[in-house]
Amino acid sequence: MTHSLPGNIPPSTAVADPAAGTDEAPVGIGDAPAGTEDAPAVPSRLGPLHLTLPMANVALYLVWMGVGGFLLPIQVAHITGTNDTTALSTASTIGAVLATVGNPIFGQLSDRTRSRFGRRAPWILFCALLGALALVMQAHAASIAMLGMSWGVVQFIMNGYQAALTAAMPDRVPARKYGTFSALVGLGVPLGTIVAALVIGGVPGGKFGLDGVIGGFGGRFAGENGYYLIAAIVVVAALVFVTVSPDRDARALPRERFSAKAFLANFWVSPKDHPDFGWAFLSRLGVMLGYMIVLTYNMYLLAEHIKIPAVDLLPTQGFLMIVNAVCTVIAALLVGPIADRVGRVKPFVLTSGIAAALALAVPMVWPTEGGMLAYNIFGGLAFGVYMAVDMALITKVLPRTADAGKDMGVINIANAGPQILAPSIAGWIVAAGGYAAIFPVAAAVSLIGALGVLPVRKVR
Repeated sequence: MTHSLPGNIPPSTAVADPAAGTDEAPVGIGDAPAGTEDAPAVPSRLGPLHLTLPMANVALYLVWMGVGGFLLPIQVAHITGTNDTTALSTASTIGAVLATVGNPIFGQLSDRTRSRFGRRAPWILFCALLGALALVMQAHAASIAMLGMSWGVVQFIMNGYQAALTAAMPDRVPARKYGTFSALVGLGVPLGTIVAALVIGGVPGGKFGLDGVIGGFGGRFAGENGYYLIAAIVVVAALVFVTVSPDRDARALPRERFSAKAFLANFWVSPKDHPDFGWAFLSRLGVMLGYMIVLTYNMYLLAEHIKIPAVDLLPTQGFLMIVNAVCTVIAALLVGPIADRVGRVKPFVLTSGIAAALALAVPMVWPTEGGMLAYNIFGGLAFGVYMAVDMALITKVLPRTADAGKDMGVINIANAGPQILAPSIAGWIVAAGGYAAIFPVAAAVSLIGALGVLPVRKVR
């Protein structure tokens, strides 16, 4: 049975312990990316990270996908009484600067942290708790201005969580495992999408020969309860990560005297001195922006362009998002280990960009639910290929492992920025050329982003 909510949108330098097992893998200079000679030689227990790292990333992307893709548009519709793209754009971009700078600021703070619980764990847990509180506050926003400010606070704090979390890969994973762990980290996007779609939107049972709606829970989580649930999941995932796969004691690491001038200057990574890092940044920015331009307006595309009836809108979106996510998972899990074996990354990035552009052409010529289904199948496979090697590429071009948190934070601007900016860009596209114009623009941006990997020299 279907369900609805009021409004236009119905209910988005230590030695490894021999007893630790074969997963104990020393990460030293030989395993570090080029230019990371100052990286500390420390052991890393990989076993627990196979589970806890993707779990913590799923919780993060449940915020981006569940709130950004479902709850934010629903809340905008409730506040304004209409599918107001301008209001959605405003709510998404207020506080964007804070959200974007959150990643490198928290990343550098975690680089400098010296505690018995490690460098990253305290920030992962702190940001999870503070982010959960901010989500609860956002659930009660009663105006577009309040919604935009609260969403900006959530993004800023959760970018701190993301900066500390993504530093776990250069901190603790040997280079020979980069492809596998890149794929595992990449699972955060599709699995977060699946959970959001099933819990908040629901999926039409008829798509699988069943009656009614699978999930959705009668719209129970398409409002305040959705925020509460996501907040709880973030806290639980952070607790599991820091206890099951604890960070190493960082009190013995070298300390640097704090200087505000040096702290601020360290954010700049010269593209002249580190061109591969710069090209990797631009490549990720383009690919992610092309993907997010469509994703953030997916609900409005289905309602206004594909003309899905209002009563079927959320279940249809949930079904398409799950199809996309499942295809992404399949492609990522297959391609990650293959990339480790062949020792190449560039061909996979290029393939994914070309495939994504072709997939976006489908709904341009076939603007129906069937066209959107085909796009989500092929686009999901293309994005899975990209996610399988993205983190491997980034980790190999980091300037210094000692600054991994800050540098991953800088590179994550290319990941978080599109999620923040895409609603505004999509809004401008719609205003200028209608909903149909979103697809060719997104295709061009994704393709240009994929081509940006070609000048990278350190990675094959």
